[in-house]
Amino acid sequence: MKPPTFVDRVRIEVRAGRGGHGVCSFRREKFVPRGGPDGGDGGRGGHVILEASPHENSLLSLFYQPIQRAVHGGSGRGQRQHGRDGADRIVRVPCGTEVRDEAGAVLADLVAPGQRFRAARGGRGGLGNARFATSVRQAPRECTPGEDGEERHLWLELKLIAEAGLVGFPNAGKSTLLRRISRARPKVAPYPFTTLHPVIGTVLLDDERTWRVADIPGLLSGAHRGVGLGHAFLRHIERTRLLVFVVDLSGADGRDPADDYACLLEELRQHGAGLADRPRLVAANKLDLPDAEARLPEFRRRTGTAPIAISAQTGRGIEALLTAFRAEADRTETPPPP
Repeated sequence: MKPPTFVDRVRIEVRAGRGGHGVCSFRREKFVPRGGPDGGDGGRGGHVILEASPHENSLLSLFYQPIQRAVHGGSGRGQRQHGRDGADRIVRVPCGTEVRDEAGAVLADLVAPGQRFRAARGGRGGLGNARFATSVRQAPRECTPGEDGEERHLWLELKLIAEAGLVGFPNAGKSTLLRRISRARPKVAPYPFTTLHPVIGTVLLDDERTWRVADIPGLLSGAHRGVGLGHAFLRHIERTRLLVFVVDLSGADGRDPADDYACLLEELRQHGAGLADRPRLVAANKLDLPDAEARLPEFRRRTGTAPIAISAQTGRGIEALLTAFRAEADRTETPPPP
């Protein structure tokens, strides 16, 4: 079986460290009779902490290491010496990772770089017998053991953070478009389902602004029910502010462009999460193929849209698409009037 190269959903087990034990000890030195209790406390067990990192782009490492353990706390010693706290286990995950419990409830949404969530709490250290000394009980012999650390199973789901998402049927030219407008290099081939996992490219809007654009695997009719590959990746466009429908205007695979657009819109509506109401652009692709441009007026009439006619292969119309990106960026970045 070929190992995966991209993992966006994984179940992990987190085990916090156990607290160190408190000890029972008495001070015994020359010329110090009845020195009294001096047993120290145990140290705290280490926490398991999930941290969003911009340097991670997949949950692949946790796929191979699903059990994450923190260090146990050290036991106390005589002379009131407390045990060392256990080191925390810092688990770095991609920005955009949702943390859910076994019941499916969202515990945390790690979006910003450096954002943390304590997935498992370390156990408290035990008390040494010095803690139990009182004026009427000057030689206690009791101490307490350290508490066990928290252990539980969690589901991690990655939802890519991108400003725009490319959606379309297989072989519509999404990967070619991403290669054209960014430095991303997804695989391109003349057969469906060339793209098997989401790819993000960075698009330069102007001298100061960039946009991240996500290319997800092609959708099929019934994708919201699990048909094809795209159903597993629809969640990756839930965070986008703009959807770009990439439609094959040439009908080279025997599909009707207007029907493709209607089907894509319905799949997003069935998936939910407000995707059908998201701002969208329509990129009518493959103008370089025969009869594609002749289909444009009919496509406009049947869909009621104003598509941007492009050829991702030759670069025709790409500047108009980038201008639409800039307009959307200006609209969303302009502060509301006071």
